[in-house]
Amino acid sequence: MIMIKIGLVSVSDRASNGIYQDEGIPSLISWLQLALKTPFATESRVIPDEQPIIEQTLCELVDNLHCDLIFTTGGTGPALRDLTPDATLAIADRVMPGFGEQMRQISLHFVPTAILSRQVGVIRKKCLILNLPGRPKSIQETLEGVKDSKGNTLVHGIFASVPYCIDLLEGPYIETHEHIVKAFRPKQAIKSNL
Repeated sequence: MIMIKIGLVSVSDRASNGIYQDEGIPSLISWLQLALKTPFATESRVIPDEQPIIEQTLCELVDNLHCDLIFTTGGTGPALRDLTPDATLAIADRVMPGFGEQMRQISLHFVPTAILSRQVGVIRKKCLILNLPGRPKSIQETLEGVKDSKGNTLVHGIFASVPYCIDLLEGPYIETHEHIVKAFRPKQAIKSNL
């Protein structure tokens, strides 16, 4: 059976020190359970906002544990301790600028400070790594996009493009529950009756 391996990394000095409970990883797992038809396994890490530790963690998840997809949460703003994008870019083979652009576009529908976000999307080997915000509500908005009161999509969330990106990286074929997020693929890339 096809299974996707997803790394979840919460970057937070306070959560990693036990000062408060991390909310990013539990909200991501809940969202993935609702959104994905494809079975998945997760590798979770709660780490401090230290660039060498972030780099080491991302490399471990890609190089040793062979994750197909990694989401980070937190540490993406302009504060001096916000080092997640810097660490992500440092270990990247290729940058995928469209993901960062779309994340800010989505967030601007909710808060004007979205322009302060430095979130990035990159590829290391065959793994897509995406920096998400730290707050559960913002994580969901970023993944699902902007919807109207009837649930119609006004601005696509970033996850709509993730399955096809993973296809192009020769990873597992990911299917979603379309009422949460519809995965977009060219017609010739759609597999039926998996």
